[in-house]
Amino acid sequence: MHPILADWRRFGAYLVAWALVGALVAAQLVIAAPFAWVEALAFAVPLSLLFGFVGLGAFWVCQAAPLHLSRLFRSLGTQLVTAIISAALWLAAGRGWATLLERLDVFPGLVEKQLQVAPLLLGLGVALFLLTASLHYLLLAFGASQAAERRALEFEIASREAELRALRAQIHPHFLFNSLNSINALIASQPEEARRLCVRMADFLRRSLTVGSRETIPLAEELDLAEQLLSIERVRFGERLSHTVVADEAARACAVPPLLLQPLVENAVTHGIAQTIEGGAIRIEAERRGPELRITIENPCDADAPRRKGTGIGLQNVRRRLLALHGDAAEVRAAPEGELFRVELRLPAGR
Repeated sequence: MHPILADWRRFGAYLVAWALVGALVAAQLVIAAPFAWVEALAFAVPLSLLFGFVGLGAFWVCQAAPLHLSRLFRSLGTQLVTAIISAALWLAAGRGWATLLERLDVFPGLVEKQLQVAPLLLGLGVALFLLTASLHYLLLAFGASQAAERRALEFEIASREAELRALRAQIHPHFLFNSLNSINALIASQPEEARRLCVRMADFLRRSLTVGSRETIPLAEELDLAEQLLSIERVRFGERLSHTVVADEAARACAVPPLLLQPLVENAVTHGIAQTIEGGAIRIEAERRGPELRITIENPCDADAPRRKGTGIGLQNVRRRLLALHGDAAEVRAAPEGELFRVELRLPAGR
């Protein structure tokens, strides 16, 4: 659709501009010929508004003759020929308008005056059409720029969604890798516990696959999944593993990406509990502070234990997911604090 006709406010401004152009043309008539101001305005303003409607056709001429370097002279020639034709038609319309006003005995002698300024009107018509064509080239360039920005935004959104899908798909293999290692450690010494672990794993995977297909879930549901994961790990670690979850009701109602805490809880077990002789407690806290949701996971750690290969994959996954979803509005901090390792998430408290 025509960019000016697509918006009534833009079209109104366009008509006002042409009315002002009509006033300027009237001033030229007063200067160039014995026109009085009243008859000059009565003649020029309606005629300029008519030319404004004719000038709308420049949009399609500009589309047919774009300003490319390889076709620049051809495009300019096309616009010049169209401008001359439009100006000639405008001049003929001016003759008809002057004749009508004279026959109505409104402005006697107006036809003769119009004939005197015919060359001036023809030149003004050419200039005004070329000016209108320039305006339409600008509108086309602006529209092309907006379309390019829209395509870039759509590509960015599609890229971000693809990245999120890839990151979410990475969660289950990571969990399976750790769980299969746990089952492997139990098969020889505790086969019954290994069987129980397989059953719990199947139930957990079934539930996590269900929530994993959703865009967001309440934090309360995410915390429940984290506790279910810890109950699976407790099969292997027994009394060496305990956990505490503290979250206020406002925080539990906040929406978070599904399976956000799973990699962090796995890390807390694999790189915390498993590396300490006595084991310990994993503590999960969540609170809402105004527009921000804060989630903290703490686990015991042995500062002297060698760093295990693969540490940081889950943390990197969480950081990249939050970055893709919230940009700078989200933050992930992870650092040892004495005999504890602490991970803190800060993200918008959505619902």
